[in-house]
Amino acid sequence: MTVRPGPLNLVTDVAGLAVGNAQDAHLKSGATVLLGAEPFVAGVHIMGGAPGTRETDLLAPDKTVAQVDALVLSGGSAFGLDAAAGVAEALRAQGRGFDVGGQKVPIVPGAILFDLLNGGDKNWVEPPYRRLGHAALEAAGKEFGLGSLGAGTGATTANLKGGLGSASIVLPSGHTVGALVAVNALGQATVGDGPHFWAAPFEIEAEFGGLGPAPRHPDAQLPRTKLSSHAHTTIAIVATDATLDKPQCTRMATAAHDGLARALVPAHTPMDGDLVFAAATGRRPLQDPLADTLALGHAGATCLARAVARAIHAATPAEGDRFPCWSERFEG
Repeated sequence: MTVRPGPLNLVTDVAGLAVGNAQDAHLKSGATVLLGAEPFVAGVHIMGGAPGTRETDLLAPDKTVAQVDALVLSGGSAFGLDAAAGVAEALRAQGRGFDVGGQKVPIVPGAILFDLLNGGDKNWVEPPYRRLGHAALEAAGKEFGLGSLGAGTGATTANLKGGLGSASIVLPSGHTVGALVAVNALGQATVGDGPHFWAAPFEIEAEFGGLGPAPRHPDAQLPRTKLSSHAHTTIAIVATDATLDKPQCTRMATAAHDGLARALVPAHTPMDGDLVFAAATGRRPLQDPLADTLALGHAGATCLARAVARAIHAATPAEGDRFPCWSERFEG
């Protein structure tokens, strides 16, 4: 059986999920929300040395809250954590949230990346991220753009603009897996000085240019990185329509980190806050819990690698950029 992406090749091919982006071109930053039609099970695994997070502790398998309402990825470093607060406020106004004695408390974990040194105007009087989170929620739908949008608006890598990426796949079991990622890595998504992507072996249907693997590789012991030691982090979500519990979601998030290591060199450094959330909408039961969870973890990793490359490939130029985008460098 040939494995193919879902109809949109986006994380929203997972039934019951929507994604919204909001960004500010002057700020060169933004936020992205993954919203469930109903609460969904989630897990998280953090491998970077410099994470910035909100409500990730409650995703541990031993914690009481079993489901979340949304997940948020944002620029803005610690200021960007307000984006999830904006989403939570808007969801509460809609009557959504964990019921505590009649009070609704939306559960909205989030993660941020550092984009404060990307050339945008960060001299705000009041941080804009609560507003951006609210706007991203209002924009949520099945279709959304990639590249220099949402949480990927001001993202960069060692040699090129970063961006927002997504990909999906439908497994022989019938389960759908998708990935959503904001790529702001210390390292590179491309090989050496050329246009080829590290993720090339996993590409499907020329989704990021169809160039194939690089014909030659630089010295693997000397990877290129950004000069700044504090301007990094790749944050991601892998999602599925499978019925998973919190431990299984945590395992899927852990396995999906392999996708970052396949698509970014180096990854998981002390200066990155690399993090992967996992989300499960529970619409399709597992037939073989052991075999299916293995396949879901592997699919999460390959989807995430593809999504990283799609993010870089789709990035677009903007005034004041400090890095060229892939299309400027290799198609211009």
